[in-house]
Amino acid sequence: MKKRVTMFVWNEFQNDAHVLRECTALAEAGYELQLLALGQEKTTAEERANQFTIRRLGFKPLILPKQWHQIMLLFLLFVTIFYIPLLAISLIGTYFVLYKTKLKYVIRDITLAIKMIYWGIKADATVYHANDLKTLFQAVVCGKWIRKRKVIFDSHEMDISHTHDDSVMYPLVESFLMRYTDACIYENDTRARLIEKLYHFFPNVVYNYPCLPTHMDVINLHDTLHLPEDELILLYQGSLQEGRGLDILLDAIPHIKRGTIVFAGEGPMKPVLIEETIRRKLSHRVRFLPEVAAEQRLAYTSNAYMGFQLLHDTYFTHYSATPNELFEYIMAGVPIVACDFPEIRKVLKNDEIGVIVQPDNAHAIAKAVNIFIDQPELREKMHQNTFQAREKYNWANEKIKFLKIYQRLIEV
Repeated sequence: MKKRVTMFVWNEFQNDAHVLRECTALAEAGYELQLLALGQEKTTAEERANQFTIRRLGFKPLILPKQWHQIMLLFLLFVTIFYIPLLAISLIGTYFVLYKTKLKYVIRDITLAIKMIYWGIKADATVYHANDLKTLFQAVVCGKWIRKRKVIFDSHEMDISHTHDDSVMYPLVESFLMRYTDACIYENDTRARLIEKLYHFFPNVVYNYPCLPTHMDVINLHDTLHLPEDELILLYQGSLQEGRGLDILLDAIPHIKRGTIVFAGEGPMKPVLIEETIRRKLSHRVRFLPEVAAEQRLAYTSNAYMGFQLLHDTYFTHYSATPNELFEYIMAGVPIVACDFPEIRKVLKNDEIGVIVQPDNAHAIAKAVNIFIDQPELREKMHQNTFQAREKYNWANEKIKFLKIYQRLIEV
């Protein structure tokens, strides 16, 4: 039997390194792979050379771009109001519901889900692989209700906060659809233990580690940021959004003995951070970098004296996280100041590559950074320890476990 895989992801597949690693692993192992992702207005197909097909599914709402179409429509509407007022009221009401409320997003999502099902059925895959809860329904429809094939649920995020009752619908949908899956994959042991508690089975665990770098480009970040060569770069890398300790990091700056805080990334908090930096007169100690392409990230990260990972315990996804940025620091040889969450603590303590802090305490963060500044020999030891750590925390090891899951399903 031809080993065909249809994979679903509910994003535009631009910077999703996790899904890219999985797709590449399957393609290299001889699977014929189609990835269905979200697109813009038109559906497009991209062929990765000797690898896999990416089909981005488009959605274009009904619009009247030409002015004379709009004039004609207004004329017909006035005629309808005069002769059939109830119909006119219905049409106007329908317009406002479809275009002025959130229902338009519901219609968009339903349309895209139907398109995913269509292309999934057409592919006639051996395995249907959902990368998030929002695509599990599509995978189940294609793989169980239409075809009799294998279905994998690969949860990269905890879509529901089981520690807070945020939504009744999510756990109901998840528990209903999970009964149709042949294999479930979760990102770490902490999340897997919660699933065992909830659903009475222990899922497969495949960590989202980056690939071990074979070479690293050299980028002089000091030149880019117009900093002296001996200035210490204290790097936060990742999305600039709430719940990541970024405002607390600004509070810590006056208590950090030396060094420049560099925020590398984009996100909704970036304008706020820039404004606060100016208001607090911290511009001489803070720099901002735009988001860097994944293939160049390590070249930038390796310039850092140390890195920050300061997630707050706002919901279970944060508490149970194994963040990409944490392992990118390790790959770049950068020691870390990080929050005291189970998966992060396990890495930092076992491999002695960083300092654990309470992420909501600015003085504790500053004290941890000052340890690195006052004890450069400790920082150097942790820097050396990252080279051993990255031999463990890399995709080459996890890829073996990932492909074994497929092998077991195909052989059944």
